[in-house]
Amino acid sequence: MTDADNIVAETAERIFADLADGQTINHDKQGNWKAPLWQALTDAGLPLSWVPEECDGSGTSMAEGFSVLSVAGRAGVAVPLAETMLAGWLLAQAQIKSPEGMMTVAPASPRDRLTLNTHGTISGRARGVPFAKDARHIAVVTSGIGGASIALVETSACRIDNGLSLADDPSDTVSFDNVKPVAIKSAPSGFDQNSLLLMGALVRSQQIAGALETMLGIGVNYSGERVAFEKKISKFQAVQHNLAKLAGETSAALAAASSAADAFSSGAPLDDALFLEAAAAKIRCSEAAEKGAAIAHQVLGAIGFTQEHILHRYTLRALAWRDDFGSESYWAVELGKLVAARGADELWPLVASR
Repeated sequence: MTDADNIVAETAERIFADLADGQTINHDKQGNWKAPLWQALTDAGLPLSWVPEECDGSGTSMAEGFSVLSVAGRAGVAVPLAETMLAGWLLAQAQIKSPEGMMTVAPASPRDRLTLNTHGTISGRARGVPFAKDARHIAVVTSGIGGASIALVETSACRIDNGLSLADDPSDTVSFDNVKPVAIKSAPSGFDQNSLLLMGALVRSQQIAGALETMLGIGVNYSGERVAFEKKISKFQAVQHNLAKLAGETSAALAAASSAADAFSSGAPLDDALFLEAAAAKIRCSEAAEKGAAIAHQVLGAIGFTQEHILHRYTLRALAWRDDFGSESYWAVELGKLVAARGADELWPLVASR
């Protein structure tokens, strides 16, 4: 990570530390913490990190944006920072200027498709769209006779059926019924819905890895404070073994997510090698989320399951992020298709090239 990346990450860390303290959020049942936090993030230009200056963004690098996502994952906050960053990135692919305010993207599931009609409107349904009810705009990828297009749509023009993720964050169904977009342009050559899903999977991998770091820190700190049978539970071999496994899962997730982020930050075209990086990252991080969440709750015991404790803010979000933009099962199948299509002799050269 460069010095510039460190500066951006440190800015994000300071904002989250000042305005998104875990205990404060847990006790704020009205959600009054959200507006000051979002304003601070906006003032720092973080939501539009991946938007070039000519499209009214911050113009920071891909690496800087990924560092922000890692920090956001460690904070585990319920604001659409990652979704707005992803929407800005998507719009920038077609040189569409990003509006102010919260945004999200659609489709967020491989099962859904949005169609560009011949008269320029958009139809279709997108399920599991994160924070759709809170967003002012949605950046979408559509398919039509002329190929893929990228569009900016006002959420007020769509029908939104509210839903919740495993972490009780908005995960809504958005229906597009001949919706007229604010702006629409053809997608770059080779860009399609799968490109968005792949980038979304990488975004979620960064957040999961960050959340796992916090889970590990909570577990280590708690084991050093909790006393049972007249000694700290960190002295028990079973607890030490569990924490070691959690550290291993966290390290594996960080390695996979960081490798994929570095590959995408290099500016190389989206090819089989980048597909391997992003798909493998989502698969490995999702597996780590499942194992890591279970271990963290084992270490903390009953108190970790209560609403009063902050652990669930990270474990539930990490588990919920597994399904966004394709689950690990989906990407495992897609990765298997890629390997089968290339042939057995091409597998090792592809893996070794990374």
